[in-house]
Amino acid sequence: MDSFLSFLSENLTTVLSGLYLLTVIFIAILIVLENRSPLKTISWVLVLVLLPFAGIVFYLFFGQEYRKKKMFSRKGLKSLERLRKMTQDQLVRMPQVHNSFDPNIFRKKHLMSLMLSNSNALLTSNNEVQILKNGAQTFPAIFRAIEQAKHHIHIEFYIIDNDTLGNQLRELLIRKAREGVGVRLIYDDVGSWALPRKYINSLKEAGVKIDCFMKVRFPHLTSRANYRNHRKIVVVDGHTGFLGGLNVADRYLNGTKSLGIWRDTHMMVKGGAATMLQIIFMADWYFVSKEILQGENYFLPLKDGEGKLVQVVASGPDSDWESIGQAYFSAIASATERVYLTTPYLIPTPEILNALKVAAMGGVDVRILVPHKSDAITPKWSTRSFVSELLEAGVKIYFYEAGFLHSKLIVVDGVFSSVGSANFDFRSLETNFEVNAMIYDEEIARELEQQFLADLQQSRQIVSEEWEQRSRSEKAKESFARLLSPML
Repeated sequence: MDSFLSFLSENLTTVLSGLYLLTVIFIAILIVLENRSPLKTISWVLVLVLLPFAGIVFYLFFGQEYRKKKMFSRKGLKSLERLRKMTQDQLVRMPQVHNSFDPNIFRKKHLMSLMLSNSNALLTSNNEVQILKNGAQTFPAIFRAIEQAKHHIHIEFYIIDNDTLGNQLRELLIRKAREGVGVRLIYDDVGSWALPRKYINSLKEAGVKIDCFMKVRFPHLTSRANYRNHRKIVVVDGHTGFLGGLNVADRYLNGTKSLGIWRDTHMMVKGGAATMLQIIFMADWYFVSKEILQGENYFLPLKDGEGKLVQVVASGPDSDWESIGQAYFSAIASATERVYLTTPYLIPTPEILNALKVAAMGGVDVRILVPHKSDAITPKWSTRSFVSELLEAGVKIYFYEAGFLHSKLIVVDGVFSSVGSANFDFRSLETNFEVNAMIYDEEIARELEQQFLADLQQSRQIVSEEWEQRSRSEKAKESFARLLSPML
């Protein structure tokens, strides 16, 4: 025994190195057997090799793939079962429905059919849509709707901070709950990690039903930390809904000293699109609370109308398909005139990257607006690693310089628009729970295009000759961040 301990002490480094090598090989084999994309597989293997010990921890926290395993089942939810039947009926009737479309909208019928198939995103036609620019327009509109609530208020956000704006929301929800309005609130446990227990308890004591999305606690930490609810949803009395890029925190209203004003886009919907948001909230609420919401007070009847055509699309690890990513790809790949795209993090999947380059080389006017300053270092450098090849393909790149750009929107051919929570990065398109509104309307597209062009006036266009003159250290940061892009 003594001789064994002596041997172990003398060769401890060799033993530990051997154990680490076996662990890395075992995890690498697991990654390969998961049949991910080759890009993701190679990236994770490189992390394991280049970051000793830390690479294993990083993989355990953020590397496990759960989409194919389905994180939770929604079977038995009658509203979703009815929705599936309605979408199947609408798919069958699509040829007749298309005949009533404006010819320009008719060009995007493939997008409607795609999202009916990949996410049961019912095409609703009786909608009012209002685009909300920045927190100055968004939060007063949300608070007014909450003030007018008679039956229920349903809210879910990725981030809720215990600051001025967060407490304004808290006090309003407490008052409405005491008035007898049913209030339900979902917050993400990672995005709202600093939300104090006192804040949560004050809501519960007033009668608000509040729960967090997937608590990140041992022993479930490694299986859940990577899959976050990034959705921003408000539904009031079933008829008024909000979605977009804004969370509940002072910086979304006032900006910060280091980044400046927060430039964002949100939207308010009334009509069938609000009902679709309600169904998404209902499924998320069932997941966190096991409470099933039923009745016409929650789900107003869907009716045809003369309003805006909207599909509300949800995606996440519980979905069969990467619905929003497929929508982005199809919209870009089928563009014939122009693509205007705004995102805080441009870390596209290979399919979307190729679609952007092919569209530009095919003569489509592709313009991408990203922030000059960023709230996240690695995504910033990863974003910049894609600039050269996009410029080479003819894509126009602009850096927004009037603050921090956080909008997530795309406008295609002056008729199709998307506003929501999903960024153009791997995390939003493949990992997080997201929700976007897909709008088929020339008036809304024109409004968003005008906002996009106004933002370009506060931006700097990147020119290839100047861009290639950046320092070697910047290029090195970009190259290293690019290796991590499938994990961002």
